[in-house]
Amino acid sequence: MNRRTAPSAPGGALADALAAEYAAIYAYGPIGVRLTDADRRAARAAEAAHRSRRDALVLQLSAAGGTVPADQAGYALPFPVTDRVSALRLAVQVEERTGAFWRAALPVTTGADRTRALNALTDCAVRATRWRRSAGTTPLTVPFPGRPT
Repeated sequence: MNRRTAPSAPGGALADALAAEYAAIYAYGPIGVRLTDADRRAARAAEAAHRSRRDALVLQLSAAGGTVPADQAGYALPFPVTDRVSALRLAVQVEERTGAFWRAALPVTTGADRTRALNALTDCAVRATRWRRSAGTTPLTVPFPGRPT
């Protein structure tokens, strides 16, 4: 789940965002099994949101004749997910990381693509904030979502 340098073309930025969406979907499997009740429902909703973005991007890139990166069979998680605390920590990281790829798409996109990228970045930032709240982490928000710290 390494971050690559910012691409210079809209298609490349969107392909990178698609790869980030694939990784996010994968990560929500181990996250969800370590959560209960409202947090588990939130994890399912987050995974569904990432699947929806993935599907839209695959269709968009395919229709435009662009390269659609393949999903990997698995992704290396940054640390073991063994309990609620580590699951929530990973959920925050997933949303921050995915948001970073959408942020990287902003300067190289225009029109509807830029709006989609901004909406995706906003969604990731809101979910990261909710996960921080569930984890009892402060501060709840970051000044510039998607920006490397």
